[in-house]
Amino acid sequence: MSTLNVDKVDPSTGTALEIGTSGDTITVPSGATLVVAGTTEITGTNNVQRPNAQPLMVNGDMQVAQRGTSVASLTSSGAVQTVDRIKNEIGSIGTYTVTQEALTSGNAYDDGFSMAWRIDCTTADASPAAGDSLYVTYSFEGQNLQLFKKGTSNAEKFTLAFWIKSKKTGTGQVNLRDNDNTRLIGGTYTISVADTWEYKVVNFAADTTGVFGNDNANSMDIEWWLDSGTNYSSGATPTAWEAFAQTDRNASGTLAIADSTDNDWAITAIQLEVGEFTSSTIPSFQHESYGDNLSRCQRYFQKLTNGESGKGISMVRYWSSTAAGGVFNLPTTMRANPTAAYANGTGYWLISGGTGGSNDPFDVITNNDTSLQNAGWYSDSTATGTAGFAGLMMTNSGSAQAYFSSEL
Repeated sequence: MSTLNVDKVDPSTGTALEIGTSGDTITVPSGATLVVAGTTEITGTNNVQRPNAQPLMVNGDMQVAQRGTSVASLTSSGAVQTVDRIKNEIGSIGTYTVTQEALTSGNAYDDGFSMAWRIDCTTADASPAAGDSLYVTYSFEGQNLQLFKKGTSNAEKFTLAFWIKSKKTGTGQVNLRDNDNTRLIGGTYTISVADTWEYKVVNFAADTTGVFGNDNANSMDIEWWLDSGTNYSSGATPTAWEAFAQTDRNASGTLAIADSTDNDWAITAIQLEVGEFTSSTIPSFQHESYGDNLSRCQRYFQKLTNGESGKGISMVRYWSSTAAGGVFNLPTTMRANPTAAYANGTGYWLISGGTGGSNDPFDVITNNDTSLQNAGWYSDSTATGTAGFAGLMMTNSGSAQAYFSSEL
């Protein structure tokens, strides 16, 4: 290999300078640093410049868990339970505890990851019925996937990477599911050593059929299958994009996490990249600040309270002696008009200063209306005040909660 030593390279004509051609790999040696004007620096540690400023995955390092850190006794679920953006899908196949697991050792911890999403089997089902299923999903808005150019002649390949640990060894199947065009592609990874963090990279082909919608709807899911009945496993793993086939979704999976209460499965450091990479060429995981990560999670779910009593969360006005209401201003613009939910109870809420400066504890708030940035609320029977007076609405119990969800 020859070496060219120069201080500066200028284009021979115009202002465009090209290095390499399509398919070439431009390498920054380990320990060297390439600084691109107007961007962050790129170091020679499996880094390449991404076409997007932020990672495609939100909360891929499992740091944010707004709903809590553990939920037990799950027998059916199709919802995010703990770690934001990670949904557990449980269909009549045992009982589980889902947690945000704090890491203190192991290969993933040494690679810079201190949290993981974990599922533990607490009641086994060693003989699942045909329609039983257990898998984990992550969903994407179509407008965030346009850089894959799916459905065009210039469609790009997909690379998925993650750290994984399981009590069971064997083969796991992971799929990309195109919800806009009802298409599917699958890949596999192998858990070689039980109870050991292992790094996996799975490549998926480009797809020139079926464009992702350029909108805020759910265009694609990643599915990690953990167990299932024959309705999902009697086909063949689709290593090329195909019309969606239910029987192909777990055709290669042998993990059978549901067959024993000894079993568990955990994941962290999920990243999705444009193009085809190996474990030695894939860009390094893009760590975000906790604040940036939380803000991106709040596009899909947010809560205005965090177990505090005495937190002011809304201005309020009495409509009558028993009815009052106001507006919650949401800290982050949400993906779509959210669904509101409240944890109410005796004396959970309080209006301060609403009637001549006195405090008015009350029990129930009800949703009035929601938008991308705020949510109206009211209480029409448990408040006690004077029509026309205004005050500050506060939590009056650590159990008072206000949740807003626009999950995919």
